[in-house]
Amino acid sequence: MEDPYVWLAGYWLLTRELLLLAAAGVLVSSLDDLLFDLVYFSRRIWRRLTVYRGRRRTDARSLPGGGSASAPIAVFVPAWDEADVIGPMLTAFTRRMLFPHYRVFVGVYPNDAATLRVVAALSDPRIAVVIVERDGPTTKAHCLNAIWRAMCRHEDAYGVRFKAIVLHDAEDVVHPRELGVIDYLIPAKAMVQLPVVPFAAPNSRWIAGHYLDEFAESHTKDMVVREAIGAAIPAAGVACGFERAMMGWIADDLGGAPFDPLSLTEDYELGHRIHARGGKAIFVRMPGRAGAAHVTTQEHFPETLEAAVRQKSRWLLGIALHGWDRIGWQGGLAARYMLMRDRKALLNAIVVILAYVAAIAYAAAILFRATMPDARLLPAVVEPGSALDLLLRLTTALLVWRLAMRILFTGRQHGIAEALRALPRAFVGNIINFLAALRACTLYVRGAIRKTAPVWEKTAHRFPESVARD
Repeated sequence: MEDPYVWLAGYWLLTRELLLLAAAGVLVSSLDDLLFDLVYFSRRIWRRLTVYRGRRRTDARSLPGGGSASAPIAVFVPAWDEADVIGPMLTAFTRRMLFPHYRVFVGVYPNDAATLRVVAALSDPRIAVVIVERDGPTTKAHCLNAIWRAMCRHEDAYGVRFKAIVLHDAEDVVHPRELGVIDYLIPAKAMVQLPVVPFAAPNSRWIAGHYLDEFAESHTKDMVVREAIGAAIPAAGVACGFERAMMGWIADDLGGAPFDPLSLTEDYELGHRIHARGGKAIFVRMPGRAGAAHVTTQEHFPETLEAAVRQKSRWLLGIALHGWDRIGWQGGLAARYMLMRDRKALLNAIVVILAYVAAIAYAAAILFRATMPDARLLPAVVEPGSALDLLLRLTTALLVWRLAMRILFTGRQHGIAEALRALPRAFVGNIINFLAALRACTLYVRGAIRKTAPVWEKTAHRFPESVARD
């Protein structure tokens, strides 16, 4: 009788401590998210009552500009092992783009003959092939720097000056009015970020599908709040435009090129560099025309668990770990708060799994108490009215709110069917984020010990056939 009682008492104590630790972590993270929600909805209500009262909202089709006097825009497309998608992407881009003054610079490696052959075969005067000086893969930032130098040589050779630089990946489906929006906002803004919207993948509703939920919330709410409080807006690496002069100043700061070749998240860091230099950034959700969909970039995201974990571990490694080393805690209060929020993703992934473990342990304790006589002699793991009970009730309410927000934003972007899937996908996303956090930490420690330089760890891409045939 004594041994089971002692064992159960120890289990009760461990479960209680797990619940307390998990609830405390969830509470801090949830209050942070709740603050973002309140700022977003307050701003939205205020703008509806003031800015948009009696004033028609702007759409991309009604923007001035794009005439013969407009300066050209440079589009950078780094490509490593992209032979399957780069051809359809560039063909769709040049066929659909409504802004006429642009030149696409495609960075290709000398040991990637397949990609080079596809790009060269397009024979489009608006597309320039840039041969990177080293065999690939290096880093995406290194490839972008090679493209930058090629653009500068083009400016010198033809006596032109590009107005802006736009970044895209080899699998992007770009909105026809994107360059027009960027042309209109630059140089009043040093950086323009447009929304990124993942495609729904019918054969990967849960793995690829969880990106729908995350981007729907991030590129509808979080980016807007960052701008509203005056913090840096991190570039997403695609659908982002930069003022040419600002990029030149940053290139001078870094010794001749604007992207740090040792960075795994060069786009994220670039947004912070622009903010540190006093450049104004804006996140823009603008309809293509009145009543139509917003000007966005769409692409397919990883559809397998392994690929999703690899991609997200790179993001966590670059932002939460290397970013801490490289950027530190620069800037004012808002900037530091955003850095903390970005880096909490690593810890949050672990806290959520801890909460799952604590919930399972608590459920088991309830079952033991209902079925084991010795367990009935012990007090409840969570006594009604106790501080832990109140904490768990609060965190439960906050989690319900968090899931409601996920459903709301997913539904607004993708419809009711995806909104309903967002609820179970939250669990899938948490598992992916946890595995990615473990992998990111492993890679960080391994890299620190071996002192190895980062390389371009990309995933296989695909371009939608419907767009390619259009």
